[in-house]
Amino acid sequence: MGYLIDSNAIIDYLSGVIPAEGMIWLGNIINESPIISVMTKIEVLGFKNPTDTEVLLNDFIDACIIVPLSEETIDQTIQIRKKHKIKTPDAIIAASAKVLALTLISRNITDFKKINGLKVIDPWEINSVK
Repeated sequence: MGYLIDSNAIIDYLSGVIPAEGMIWLGNIINESPIISVMTKIEVLGFKNPTDTEVLLNDFIDACIIVPLSEETIDQTIQIRKKHKIKTPDAIIAASAKVLALTLISRNITDFKKINGLKVIDPWEINSVK
């Protein structure tokens, strides 16, 4: 099983605020080969941060496999936007996970749970995954 990591999960992980079991679980996934959407790269790096935070974020992103916007992902994003009231960045991330048959790791369960065929795991609720 592969995973696509959402922006909020990355920020929470790097900030160390996820509960211990979730940190360990997500850390194992990140140590194997973290996969993110190009939209996540934009979201994570799209803010002005202190230099040390900027270095940390860039180092993390550099270690990731970044999923580009393929035509299939764009088409899936359009379908998700038509069917669900969801922001475009979240629709792109969801579409990326669906197209690649990856489970999405996100704290944002509410927006994603209504999308058919999308599996989502919240690292804050990792006990429910076991």
